[in-house]
Formats: sequence, structure tokens, C-alpha cells
Amino acid sequence: MNMCFRLGLWMLLSVGSTLWAVEEGPILDRIHANEPSIPSREEVISPRVQGDQKLHLVIQAAIDRLSHAGGGTVRLEKGAYPLNGPIRMKSGVRLHLPEGARLEFSGDPEDFLPAVFTRWEGTLAFNYSPMLYAFQARDIALTGKGTISGNGGKAFAAWREKQDPAQDRLRKQGNEGVPLFERVYGEGDFLRPPLVQFINCRRVRIEGPTFTDSPFWIVHLVFSEYVVVRDIRVDSQRLNNDGVNPDSSAYVLIEDSYFRTGDDAVAIKSGRDAEGRGMAMRSENIVIRNNTFAEVHNGVAIGSELSGSVRNILIENCRFGTGGNLIYFKSNLDRGGEIAGVVVRDISVGHAKDSLLRFQTNYHSWRGGNHPTSFRDILVKDIHCGQVDGVGIWTNGLESRPLQNVVLKNITIEKAETPVRMSGHDDVRFESVFINDREVGRPKNGER
Repeated sequence: MNMCFRLGLWMLLSVGSTLWAVEEGPILDRIHANEPSIPSREEVISPRVQGDQKLHLVIQAAIDRLSHAGGGTVRLEKGAYPLNGPIRMKSGVRLHLPEGARLEFSGDPEDFLPAVFTRWEGTLAFNYSPMLYAFQARDIALTGKGTISGNGGKAFAAWREKQDPAQDRLRKQGNEGVPLFERVYGEGDFLRPPLVQFINCRRVRIEGPTFTDSPFWIVHLVFSEYVVVRDIRVDSQRLNNDGVNPDSSAYVLIEDSYFRTGDDAVAIKSGRDAEGRGMAMRSENIVIRNNTFAEVHNGVAIGSELSGSVRNILIENCRFGTGGNLIYFKSNLDRGGEIAGVVVRDISVGHAKDSLLRFQTNYHSWRGGNHPTSFRDILVKDIHCGQVDGVGIWTNGLESRPLQNVVLKNITIEKAETPVRMSGHDDVRFESVFINDREVGRPKNGER
């Protein structure tokens, strides 16, 4: 698999200064120079099929033919497309859903077997197929203003309460290095599949669609590079409905999109625990900009599965309505890895239920490891927030691995129940931070 994502640092650090910046130009130049190349040929599919034809097989056959011919566009007509199985994207093909077209995956688990290669919450396995899936594809696109529904409330909704045995077994297998071919999950294991997963893909564009009612994570990008996610609408509020998850992926742009999600709207990940540390596949060179996070469980997160490390991230010009922890860095002592080189700027927030900004090193599901994550070289600036019910700014770096070189600048929180809660050993600098109409600095320890 092509996993060579270490294509150069674009982080410019000014020695001895409190200011630095992710140089977004070279990142975006690389992304735009690697847009998918889709030939002009196309096939048009109607939702009205003859006889007992199954629509997912009709669409799949068109994708396969075009890919075999060198690529092209499968263009759907308006209408509802009930699908009794997954769609697998292939190299050189664009699937176009115009406004008024709706892919309705069945939501019946048996329709998404046999198992396929996947990464489930940061650990490799064979599991139920994602509903829209690609593996080792190049030059693929999903476009148009149509809708993709996973019917996650039909049967998969009850699986969250049943998944613990399989989840624990998979995490144990990942930590112990059990061979991949022995990690096969299916009937009776209750591990929900994502709605969309592109794994080990290159030159990808997702632009326009609405995603709704997902069983699990919504758009999951694994081991992939040169990805543009633009102008999508995510409206799916079930538990674990993360919006977009770049996972051990590089050169990713997420822009001009709208999110209402039951979990993290955007979460950057890079693998779980021993397996993730061993693979050491970073997520890096990612730009998240000009998005609206209307109603989310959490906002933009890094973690908690970040064992392969995360670096060179720019989050800018985003608007948050309401949610829990809105800028959220999260890990625990099982993870290891590092978060390095993150800039967050030009953010407006209406209401944070838990925290505007949180660095958490004791995230749940700790299994007894001792692999602290390094949080360093992080700049958060030019933020305005109306109200925080909990803690405005919250850090709890470990005494053995404190936060390093974190700068908070030009931040205003009009009202916060607790302005600041901070571990005394963390290296966090305040510049023009105002909470409850008072300028606040670094507390010596605890709360202010």
C-alpha cells in the first residue's frame, strides 16, 4: 500500500517567538495539483429498472465498466435508489448524484457482508462493508447535490449497546499483533460500519452531497492522500456519527461544508495504541476552513485515536453554533504519538456546553498503558465565543509530559461558568485573553 505521506514540513516556527504559522499555500498547491483526473465518457442510470434487477448491482456494473475502460462518470437521474448492498468505487470513476437523487442503503446488516478490509476505531480488521467503499482506488469522485442515507436507525441503531465484546477483542488483537487474517468480524459481533470509507486511495474529491442517518462514522478517509471534501452537508445525529475523519491521511482539505452531528464534526485520527504506534502513519498537512458547525456533540477534534501522530494542521474561519467541546485535543496513556504544529484562528462560537478549548490527556477507554502523547507547538488565536456552560479553557497535561509551547492569543469569551482550569506544569501562554469582561492570564494552578 502507498503509505509514504511524509512529503515535507510546511511548519514555519520562529525561534524564540510566541508566533508561528502553518504555511497553507504549499499544502493547498499540492492538493490542487493532484485533483482527480476523470475522463469525459459517462453512463446514465435511472431508478426505474426492469424486472428483478437490483439497483446496487446496476450502479456497480456501470462503475466497473467505466473503470475497466479507463474511467468516466456514472450519472444518476433524479429519484430514489433503494440499495440492498454496498457500492464500491473504482479507479477513474466519478459517481454523480444530482439534486433530487437519493441513495437509500437498506440498513440491513446482512446486505453488507462478506466482510472487507477496514479500520475500525483505529484498529485494522475485516468487518461489515461500509455502504460506499473504495480500496486502493485512484482518481475517484463523489459529486452532486443528492442525498446518501445509511438507514442507520433500522437495525444498526441497537448495536451500540451490544458491541463491547467484539470491540474489546479487536482492541486486544491490535495490541497483541494478532495477524490480520484472524481479525474477521461479522454476524454476532455488532461492529457498525461507516457510511463512506475510502481506504488507501489517492486523488479523491467529495463535493456536494448530503449525508444522513449513518450507522457509525460518516466519511472516513484512511491511508489516503490528496483529498478534497467541499460543500457537503452532514445531518446525522446518532451516537458515534462523526462527520469527517481523516485517519492516517495526508494533504486533506475540508471546506465550505455544514455539519449537524451526533459526535465530533471533524476528527483527525491516526490509529490506536500499539498497532498505531507500530505503523506510525501520521495524519498531516490538513486544512479545515470556512465550515459551519451548527449543532454538534463536539466540534473539531484531534484524537483520541492518534497513535501514529498528527501534525501540520490549520483550522480557520469556521463558525460554531452549539456543541460540547468545540476545539478538542484528546488522548490517553494508551495512545502515545504526538500532536505537533496546529494553528486555530478566526473562529466564532455561539455556545459551548463543556469547553471552548480543551486539551484532555485522560480520555476514556484507558487500558492500563503508559505511553503519554506529546502536545506541542499549538497556536489558538482570534476567537470569539458567546457562552460556555462549563470551563472556557481547560488543560490537563501530564506532569511527565506537559503541554509545550501552546499560545492563546486574542480570545474573548463573553460568559463562562469557570474561566480557566489548568495544570500548573503546562507551558501555556496567554496574550489578550478576556473572559467574563476580565483579562485573564495563566493561573498558577487549578481554576480561575
